[in-house]
Amino acid sequence: MTEEDKSHLAILLPTATVALFSRDQETVEAFQSLESDWRFARVALEVHDGDVETATAKYRSSQTPELLIVQTEDIDSGFTDKLETLGEHCAETTSAIVIGPDNDVNLYRKLVGMGVSDYLVRPIAPPALADDIAETLIEQMGASGSRLIAFMGAKGGVGTTSLVEAVAWNLSTDLKQKTFLLDAAGGWSTLSVGMNFEPSTTIVEAARAASDGDEDSLSRMIHKAHEKLYILSSGGDVMLDDPVDEDRYEALLDYLMALYPVVLVDLSAAPAQLKRLALTKAQRTMLVTSPLLPAVRATRTLLHEIKQLRGDTETSVDIILNMKGIAPKHEVPKTQIKAALEQPISATIDFDPALFVSTESESKKLHLQKGGEVAITELMGPIMDILDIQKAPAAEEKKSVKGVSGLLDKLKSKS
Repeated sequence: MTEEDKSHLAILLPTATVALFSRDQETVEAFQSLESDWRFARVALEVHDGDVETATAKYRSSQTPELLIVQTEDIDSGFTDKLETLGEHCAETTSAIVIGPDNDVNLYRKLVGMGVSDYLVRPIAPPALADDIAETLIEQMGASGSRLIAFMGAKGGVGTTSLVEAVAWNLSTDLKQKTFLLDAAGGWSTLSVGMNFEPSTTIVEAARAASDGDEDSLSRMIHKAHEKLYILSSGGDVMLDDPVDEDRYEALLDYLMALYPVVLVDLSAAPAQLKRLALTKAQRTMLVTSPLLPAVRATRTLLHEIKQLRGDTETSVDIILNMKGIAPKHEVPKTQIKAALEQPISATIDFDPALFVSTESESKKLHLQKGGEVAITELMGPIMDILDIQKAPAAEEKKSVKGVSGLLDKLKSKS
């Protein structure tokens, strides 16, 4: 799997338990190292000294985890018989990975046919093990097909909301992507002006409905701006009220990501706790800045904080340099901005006040305005890269049957 193929795995994994049964110290250490991987913050990792028989004995009387990993040195027919016995004691929602000593294609096919998610050959490098577990959990529990892209301004007034609105329109109309747009700013949101709708709900109400599983209420809170563009019609919040609870807001994001292939969230005026949450969950962040020194300094600080927040070894942020030419005598040169940020600028958009004021204040679409096509082409460059990267890999043979539930189905078909 290439780095591009794997980037759909770069998300905060759902709450789950993963149990490893192994007597191999190298495998155990690779598994335990996942505790330092930011994606596994909500995943409980259990290590058991044992094998398939140990697992069978344990789960005769206790609930199985979301993912069960069993290591074996014996890959003959006796092992698969024991694996079938284990499957009889597993919940239908449990997935399984087997670790073995040899690269045996026939065994791999047999295990996949039984419902095992994957067969891995030891020794396994920690990054490879992490990706296999992430792939299995995402496929089992969802979110593999959805991309959450966060937009945040380095400071106020850099045009973040106008840009995210433009991206939403372009994705849904030109690229035909089913897209959802929401603003985390609550009562401070100006999305209703730029997207031409009347707020009919609040972030608090929408998050509560998602947390309670109230799909009927949520459906009434969604404004359909276009055949493929949906917007949370929030903005009715009291501006000076406390923000929505983080857990409930996360439930809202999870709900939307289960239904929409692309979810865009505007964080430009959001409270800090919601920014942290969305930045942690997002596959990619578009950090909007300007060439003026205060914005550049804020961008450098934010890049450092986002990297610390996510534990990224590589950046998960695209820098969008907006308003180039707003004050030429006072702007930091682009080469100096790149050097200060220690990463390239993904898109540069020239300052055009008439163009952007009309889109923000008169609900006009940027890509349909004179001069807007150039701006949207530049802006959509990194977005298209994200979409290409985030496409889940084509289904492989092992995807035909999922986990131990597939194993249970096989066993049931024999009876």
